[in-house]
Amino acid sequence: MKKIISILMIAMLAIALTACGSDDKDKKASDTKDKEKTSQADNQKKQEEQMKEMQKKLDAQKVDDKKVVATVNDEKIVGKDYNMALSSSQMQMQQMGQDPSSKEAAKQVKDQTVESLIGQSLILQDAEKKGYKASDKEVNEQLAQTKKQYKDEKKFAAALKQANLSESDLKGQIADGIASQKYIQKEVPADNVSDKEIQDYYNKYAKQSTGKDQKAPKLEEVKPQIKQQLEQQQQQQKLVKKVEGLKKNAKIDVKI
Repeated sequence: MKKIISILMIAMLAIALTACGSDDKDKKASDTKDKEKTSQADNQKKQEEQMKEMQKKLDAQKVDDKKVVATVNDEKIVGKDYNMALSSSQMQMQQMGQDPSSKEAAKQVKDQTVESLIGQSLILQDAEKKGYKASDKEVNEQLAQTKKQYKDEKKFAAALKQANLSESDLKGQIADGIASQKYIQKEVPADNVSDKEIQDYYNKYAKQSTGKDQKAPKLEEVKPQIKQQLEQQQQQQKLVKKVEGLKKNAKIDVKI
């Protein structure tokens, strides 16, 4: 009887020890998870602080909304428009892995933003002079498409507020965009891209993208995209020349 009891006691003790060992493992696993969670939370907090600090530096580059940053043929470009374009330029620079808050980058972004706004203003002025404009129907249709991107009117209104825009401001921007697009399509049309240009671009792309475990897609699969990209590049180059030509006869005064 004693032997049986002893065997049972040993078995129970073994079970108890196993359970204790399991508890210790669970506790260690739990402690590890807690540490990982704490580490992730700390890293997230650190990243948020860094983002806030970066945003402060970027906001410091902005100007007063009512400040006149430049005049183009007596038409004023104000701080509100400049700040919106500046934010876009800053974002593009960040996406390219560059720091827009450094002293050199800040000057580069400012100059690019001003030049871009001057170019847009010259294009719009020439478009208006030549009769290119957006109809109310075109503006309202595009506004409706924009609103569809948001869950409801409340979300759309919140997005406008965040962008420091009224719906009237947005409609004005849409109208300008449509007029500019019509102008560019007619006055600065894209050139036809030859098959040789497409083939040369593809060969260069295929050479750069092909690796050990990577194979370039067939030309037929990417030909439409290459054609479109080359047309856009050529049109952009022609647009730059067009703006340079308009500048020669324009009165431009940069004030920042």
